Amino acid sequence: MADMNKVGKRICKYREQMGLSQEELAVNSGISLQTIKEYEEGIAYPPIGSLIRLSRALGQRVGTFTDDQFNPDPIVVKLADREEEASSHGDKGDYTYYPLGKGKTDRHMEPMFIKVGEEDMPELSSHEGEEFIVVMTGKILFVYGKEKRILEPGDSAYYNSVVPHYVGAIDGPAEIYAVLYTPL
Repeated sequence: MADMNKVGKRICKYREQMGLSQEELAVNSGISLQTIKEYEEGIAYPPIGSLIRLSRALGQRVGTFTDDQFNPDPIVVKLADREEEASSHGDKGDYTYYPLGKGKTDRHMEPMFIKVGEEDMPELSSHEGEEFIVVMTGKILFVYGKEKRILEPGDSAYYNSVVPHYVGAIDGPAEIYAVLYTPL
């Protein structure tokens, strides 16, 4: 499991380098002050939507908060070597993230494998960029604006992530591959 405090420390580091208070980062990112504090203290790990909003507010790539080392191209992640980077559970969703581009410091996309659990109260998110998902197992409720669809294994969705959207499991857990692109 990922070190939640590592991500929180990096959020704090870049916030302080920019001369921002936690309150200013909350306003700039659209994330509540309490949640910013929880991230920085390592109490909670930001779901991908929040990481994207934080990266935009701090002028960094998403991977800046999770990468530990540089690896030369190509980046190959064998299934047996795949490592969980982070989990978010509870009111922030039920997701476990496995980054697939970790170590490629000049990347423009964030490829990942995600285990998705069911949520009681789905929340829409939006941020600049694009996303592409492919369902591997289970069923996914995909909400895009006012449109709702059920995606099953082999189904995919490619969309503009500025439109409010939601990706969550229904009828049990699911697994997806996702590629996110967020311009700096």
